[in-house]
Amino acid sequence: MNDTRLPELSPADESAVRGLYHRVLEGWNMGDGSAFAGPFATDGEAVGPDGVRYVGRSGIAAEFGRILAEREPAEYVARVRRVRPLAPGAALLDAVAGMVPPDAVDIDPALNSLHTVIAVNRGAGWRIALLQQTPAGYGSRPDLAAALTAELRALVARTPGPVG
Repeated sequence: MNDTRLPELSPADESAVRGLYHRVLEGWNMGDGSAFAGPFATDGEAVGPDGVRYVGRSGIAAEFGRILAEREPAEYVARVRRVRPLAPGAALLDAVAGMVPPDAVDIDPALNSLHTVIAVNRGAGWRIALLQQTPAGYGSRPDLAAALTAELRALVARTPGPVG
């Protein structure tokens, strides 16, 4: 009989994966492309909500540095929904995120997104292999869109920046 159970993710590993995600969002919120890209593996990738793929830590730093220099960024608020193992040295993080535009006090629901992170530990610590950002419009499910907006608005009321 084959054992198909996934390996356990230790509390320290889960914390490390969550920390990577929070550092990415903090880099964005600071307007710093290098800080945004810092948690990525050297060959990591990011896929933006518009579908554009950015490849390599240095490429991500350069492109996001350019993007952040062109305009004042909206500030992320986020909640990690789960972190689970995929295989030894690989984990999946699912999060929801909203953005508070500059000079606003509330999120813009049109910017709500789902974030999926694949993190890997190749023996030198955890790094992000992939960050996928998917718009959370929920076209045919306005109830889900409203629930997510309410969840994210509660985070804005509590504290700026990434949560959970």
